[in-house]
Amino acid sequence: MLIRLLPLVLCFAWLAPAEIVTEKVFGPEVKTGPYKHPSTITGLDNGDLLLAYYGGEGEYANDTAVFVARKKRGAKTWSAPRRVVQDPFRSVGNGAIWQAPDGVVWLFYVIRFGDTWSESRIGVKISRDRGETWSDSSLLTLERGWMVRGAPIVLSSGKYLLPIYHETGEDRERVAPDTTSLFMIYDPAAKTWTASGRIRSRLGNLQPSPVELAPGHVLAFCRRGGGYEGQDDGWMVRAESRDGGMTWGPGEDSQFPNPNSAVELLKLKNGHLVLIYNDSFKDRTPLVAAVSEDGGKTWPVKKVLAGGRNSYAYPSAFQDADGVIHLVYTSDGRKQVNHARFTEADLRKR
Repeated sequence: MLIRLLPLVLCFAWLAPAEIVTEKVFGPEVKTGPYKHPSTITGLDNGDLLLAYYGGEGEYANDTAVFVARKKRGAKTWSAPRRVVQDPFRSVGNGAIWQAPDGVVWLFYVIRFGDTWSESRIGVKISRDRGETWSDSSLLTLERGWMVRGAPIVLSSGKYLLPIYHETGEDRERVAPDTTSLFMIYDPAAKTWTASGRIRSRLGNLQPSPVELAPGHVLAFCRRGGGYEGQDDGWMVRAESRDGGMTWGPGEDSQFPNPNSAVELLKLKNGHLVLIYNDSFKDRTPLVAAVSEDGGKTWPVKKVLAGGRNSYAYPSAFQDADGVIHLVYTSDGRKQVNHARFTEADLRKR
């Protein structure tokens, strides 16, 4: 019996290394529709966690809504997901949830006005009571094809840098090469939003994930454009800004493969960077975390967070006050939301 069980034990050891604590949050048993993708997470100032995802019958279904769930500090379980955004006439998409330094919780999301995502706009709600109640919906932008995927970061100037992208084309299976990444910059004192310049690249790029390396110096990694069938020169796109994200250098091929899948770049409290991505040109597996100590020049540490036959997509992460990195991502055909917890030291363990 022990011999028969050994392959199964080895399989699970590959899927979830011992020092990476991973739990299923919501799966098909949660009746918000079979589709649960992508997920996004933020930590609140009281220690609670808030998670959001959009769900429904499918990616392009008209019944989709954005749901929010809470895990109270010290609790072992998440609350049931609660519908926070739904449009009576249009489907909604990607959410990004985030608490600002002043305590306001922001929920950005996508509203699709046509048959493809290139017909989308960005919507927003805010909460002043840690996500218990929410404002009415507002359109952040009116520009056709502008969308959101990741949460903002706070710059040294005090301004918020919200990563967005402009997706073009009418093909559901291909991202056009003139798709670009850009940012909305919010001045909390003036309460104004300003659009930045674009990141342009060879295959097109979308869903940027930024960090500020030094005052005004911002690094971003972006998902590549093109198709989903995989290509040997389909690299993750890298770009830099020297003026707080207002203007950007060219989007260049990085050293990391990208199967047309979202990535997450995180700056830790000690200044090190963590990049979470699918280490493949074709598949959304494995899901890997890489660590850099020199501002993204080299990445000597790599750790598999989830591997094997599956699809691990749309990582969203933050580091809490205790130094723990919280990561959510979807799997199992976009039907399951997962929550992983680990530290930088865990990523360095062999």
